[in-house]
Amino acid sequence: MPRLPRIATSLLRTKPVEQLTSEGEHTALRRSMGLIALISLSVGATLGTGIFVVLGEAAPLAGPAVVISFAVAALAALFSALSYAELAGAVPVSGSAYSYTYATLGEIVAWVCGWCLLLEYGVSVAAVAVGWGAYLNEFLGSTVGWRIPDALSSAPSAGGVVNLPAAVVVLFATVVLLGGVRESARVTTVTTMIKIAVLVFFVVVAVTAFDSGNLHPFAPAGVAGISAASSMVFFSFIGFDAASTAGEEAKNPQRDLPRAIIISLGIVTLMYVLVALTAVAAVGVGDVSSSGASLATVLEQVTGRGWPATILAAGAVIAIASVVLTVLYGQTRILVAMSRDGLMPTVLSKVGAKRVPTTNTLIVGGLVAVLSALVPLGELVNATNIGTLVSFGLVNIGVLVLRRTKPDLPRTFRTLVPVVPLLGVGMCVWLLAHLPGVTWLAFTLWSAVGLVVYFTYGRRRSVLNRPRPAAVHADS
Repeated sequence: MPRLPRIATSLLRTKPVEQLTSEGEHTALRRSMGLIALISLSVGATLGTGIFVVLGEAAPLAGPAVVISFAVAALAALFSALSYAELAGAVPVSGSAYSYTYATLGEIVAWVCGWCLLLEYGVSVAAVAVGWGAYLNEFLGSTVGWRIPDALSSAPSAGGVVNLPAAVVVLFATVVLLGGVRESARVTTVTTMIKIAVLVFFVVVAVTAFDSGNLHPFAPAGVAGISAASSMVFFSFIGFDAASTAGEEAKNPQRDLPRAIIISLGIVTLMYVLVALTAVAAVGVGDVSSSGASLATVLEQVTGRGWPATILAAGAVIAIASVVLTVLYGQTRILVAMSRDGLMPTVLSKVGAKRVPTTNTLIVGGLVAVLSALVPLGELVNATNIGTLVSFGLVNIGVLVLRRTKPDLPRTFRTLVPVVPLLGVGMCVWLLAHLPGVTWLAFTLWSAVGLVVYFTYGRRRSVLNRPRPAAVHADS
């Protein structure tokens, strides 16, 4: 019993904000990203498979009210985005939600959050890569009349042997990231512009076939259907937090990170609602959900011609590949922060000649490539959602704690406390409650593995566990 207080203290020790900020200021990473690059990173990480593919997965659940599901998911994301914006402006470091919770809620909570982020980023990259393969096949079929055989373009549980295109796009993104952050940012900016142009093209074409009759009955499954679809399409908004992982590579992080997060979420929400509404109104829910490349199928039915679908598929191939690139980037930077804190092996934070974490990037790229080759889209989407919702909820709580423990900390953006963080937590809990039981089981197992890793490795090697009393004390 006498040891219990000491154990509890070690588990709840926080990393001083001043120490986090100092590490960010003396980073080995290169500060080369301005506001446009950060917005492109955030939009690039968000605008992709969520609307190009997941719309077809969610439409049968909610019917035409899938448009409302996107709006509800956007609202849930907005509350968390406002909390992210405040913490990103106050603690501009690479670790995103992991670093924020380390500064506010303690080491064990930070570990859980970081472990959830590894699930969020790693699995979402795999999910995006799987969606990319569907559009690649659509593009190949409409241009050269040949498709990659199912055996080489589907996961084993989906009737194939291996999803080769999904693995290839992850490996390609890995190579681009190894080229340096400046080069990666340029690629991201160009591909983000292309994907926005492609979605605007889709809306312009689809609206010509707008039929209000396809919107009735609007919500055949009622509130339950809308809620279930909201939980699924929340995956579509994952990515705005990618800007916060660039805290040590932004030129002016305190000013630009909050702006990038809010602006990117606004752009993404507008595009999602317009695309979902025009798609369902043009062809009805049944046809939207009939294909893995749902938007390309809609254009083909609306125009009766193949070239609009070909343009859409080509744009989607580029667009979704950029999501793989940007989310993979976020994954590696979170691992940098966890490694620097001693909770992960030191090699993951070592920076190479091009100022990128080379070994980290190679390991992450290889593991995600294997995952994307072997696991189907639906299972990946739900696993991503649960990890994200948990980490978002912790960020909202972190805002409340930091306002109390560090009221005078300089903040370049302030959200409405306590209303916004509490609403953010509430929305996360509500969406979590509508995820299927099998997803919760998988998450429980993932969390259990994470705790084993922490107590057998991370806790003993934590930088805060070293004999430096000034760094061990909690901020409170």
